Amino acid sequence: MKFYIIAGEPSGDRLGASLIEGLDSILSQPADFRGVGGSMMIDLGLDSLFPMEEIAIMGIGEILANYRFFKKRIAQTAKAVIAASPDALITIDSPEFNLRVAELVRKKSDIPIIHYVAPTVWAWRPQRALRMAKHVDHVLALLPFEPHYMQEAGMSCDFVGHPVVEEPVATLNAAAAFRVRYDIGDAPLVLCLPGSRRSEIKHLAPIFGRTIAKLKAASPQSVIVVPAAELVVAEVRGQISKWQDDVIVLDPRDHCPDQALLHKRAAFRAADVALAASGTVSLELAANETPMVIGYDMGWLSRQIIGRMVKTDTVTLVNLVSKTRHVPEFIGKKCSPKNLVPALLKTLESPKDQLAAMQTTMDLLGRKQGSPGERAAVSVLEFLK
Repeated sequence: MKFYIIAGEPSGDRLGASLIEGLDSILSQPADFRGVGGSMMIDLGLDSLFPMEEIAIMGIGEILANYRFFKKRIAQTAKAVIAASPDALITIDSPEFNLRVAELVRKKSDIPIIHYVAPTVWAWRPQRALRMAKHVDHVLALLPFEPHYMQEAGMSCDFVGHPVVEEPVATLNAAAAFRVRYDIGDAPLVLCLPGSRRSEIKHLAPIFGRTIAKLKAASPQSVIVVPAAELVVAEVRGQISKWQDDVIVLDPRDHCPDQALLHKRAAFRAADVALAASGTVSLELAANETPMVIGYDMGWLSRQIIGRMVKTDTVTLVNLVSKTRHVPEFIGKKCSPKNLVPALLKTLESPKDQLAAMQTTMDLLGRKQGSPGERAAVSVLEFLK
């Protein structure tokens, strides 16, 4: 079989790699994988049309600023899909890019189109599902409450589990060794996670830096650790160089990939609290039972438009899945040191409710219910039948 798979950011690359592994484990003959992906998908045999980093942007302002280049890549990708004539086009998240590719492909072919990661229509812009249904046939959902919204719009949809449930978690011994390595001892260890995209880091790192400064003034013994994603480590270091306080930066370039990942996992497990950007990182923290405070801001234009469309009172996935509101979050103008510092101190002091919500979240996301990659592969093949 032949599949054209498109991912536009690191989280999509991980999903795509897991899906490829799932398909390879089920199919009796090796499949042909083409598309756009990162190092994980490429290592599993994907022939990438161009580097994934070129389309890893986010936010209305950023898209408008790069509109001509973005449009050119969309047209190039759609043309390549049609020329390849795969058994299915599988687009993974990155809707600003992928759904435009799907639309062009649907206009000129009858290739089955599957979208992996349901749009957050339960949070904002519910009409997106109806528009998507015009050129997407089947959806693979990460959250258990999403299939209803997709089916209501006219697409078939399966909940396949969230990949976070099968990610390895560091042992307590590994966490203790991390503290020893950096001479942290019993001091509060605070993770600072300003995002995995350049646009996120640009907006959040200055706010998080001011927050860390005030937190250190209130809790001088606290140790700050910043794990940097490989694609944005230069941006992270550039922003941190402007901070007034010393921090420990986990630079993946300092280790081989496997060791860098183990190092990051140990930091997550060792942390007492995290200041994190909104997104799937909240689920990584939940899997490690690391209490958190969520902060998020964006460009002025994105803030004005999105702020008027949000339907829910929370965007943090732990809150949504567990149907609680135990994770403090501060979005847009509320994302400020004035709000973030007291929330961090309170969470450090009393994390019990958050820990219970995290346990519930992991169970509902499919923990111990099979590999999400294999479940996604089964859904794809069953749909194609």
